[in-house]
Parts: sequence; structure tokens; C-alpha cells
Amino acid sequence: MGRPLTGRRAVVSGAASGIGAAAVASFLEAGADVVGLFHTAPPPKDLVGRCEWVACDARDRASVEKAFTQATSILGGLDVLLHAAGSWRPSTPESLSDDELDQVLDTNLRSTILTNQAAFERMREGGGHIINLGSGEGVRGNPMAPHYAVAKAGVHAWTRSAATAWGKFGVTVNALAPAVSTANAERLWDHLGAKGAAVFKERLRATMPLRGELGDPDTDLAPIMVFLAGTGARFITGQLIAVNGGLQMLSA
Repeated sequence: MGRPLTGRRAVVSGAASGIGAAAVASFLEAGADVVGLFHTAPPPKDLVGRCEWVACDARDRASVEKAFTQATSILGGLDVLLHAAGSWRPSTPESLSDDELDQVLDTNLRSTILTNQAAFERMREGGGHIINLGSGEGVRGNPMAPHYAVAKAGVHAWTRSAATAWGKFGVTVNALAPAVSTANAERLWDHLGAKGAAVFKERLRATMPLRGELGDPDTDLAPIMVFLAGTGARFITGQLIAVNGGLQMLSA
């Protein structure tokens, strides 16, 4: 397959773990120059020496602007943003508190808007690709995490809105809806408890056509992220793309 991202300059937010770390590794393997943004979790040891790392609180506009200024100075410009920063937290529609709502909206939706805006300002002259992380929960809802579902539905609407506005600048904006094993999935298992997690996993085995279990960020999701970051995706924008083993067929 070669190195399809050779010469591409990419920023990955939430890059220290999970999907973000998978994006960093896959972009580097594909030939891109990468800056990883991290917040509380430190960069993984196996990636520390392979690219530059910049601290960033993606919920804060000043921090985002400072991080993108530093990152694009290192890279000499910007062609790709993969925004993976986000967090799943449990609650219920009746018990959801103001603090819970603010935290999840800020971490998932506000961070998407702020990083996308910062990326666009650096892409508007030469075009580029922005890839956000949506969720099937933002389509079907989730009574165990209604604020997360709302935040991700907002990411989907933002992605379509930005794609419509920024297409004339050659900037594509797409979102992924993955079902892969991450720290957020582990939080769900912990929330459900051993018995509940076992029931949930059995349901996956019965309803997910491909393999019947959550996918792997490195082998199942990373190839799609590489594709969306490359020139082959230049005529795709405003889409929510499910990478979920057929668990939820969003385009059907």
C-alpha cells in the first residue's frame, strides 16, 4: 500500500491513548508528519520519540489556539486534524446534574468546535481534512449516558454544518462512529459491573454481524482514519461513517 500520507502534516488531539494514539501510529506509518496533543494522560512511551507532543486542554480556546500555533510552527502548516479528545461518563436522564452535563458537553462537543475552528484557520488558504469522532449513541440515544449521546449528536450536526461552510475552501469535515475497544468502553464495563458487562457482550455477539465483539483501534479503525486523511477522500465531506462491525447500519 506504500505510504499514502507522505508529506501530509497532521495534528491529532486526544493523542495519548485509545483512538488518538492509534491515529498517531497509523499516520506515522503512512508517512505523515504528526504532532500529538495531550492533556492529562502522558504520551505513550512507544510514540514519544516518533513525533512531537504539545500539551493542550481542548475545552479551552486559549489553550487550543496556543497548541495549534505551536503545532503548525513545528509542522510548517496543517493538512489534517484528527480530533479524538473526548470522554464517556454514565448518568441517567432523571439524575443528570449540571456539572455532569457541562463536563461531558465541554469534553466532547466544545472541544470539537474549538479544535475544528483552529484547524480551519490554518487550512482555509490551502484546504485540508478534518476528522471528528462521533458515535452511534448520538444517533440512537443512550439512557445510560444521555449527555454523551447529546454531545455526540451535536458533533454530528457541527460536522455537517462546518462541512457545508468550509467546502468552498477545500476543507472536508467528516465524522466517524466507531465501535472499538477503548478506555470509554472500559468505563462502560465498569459501570455495568461484571454481570451487566457479560450480558452486554453476549448481546454484541448476537447482534454484531462481523466478529460479534468490539473492534481494535489499530487494525479496524486506523485504516479508515488514514483514508480520510489522504487525497483519496477529497470528494467526501459532511458524512458520519460507521466503523462498527455492522452493529448499527447508519446508511441503511
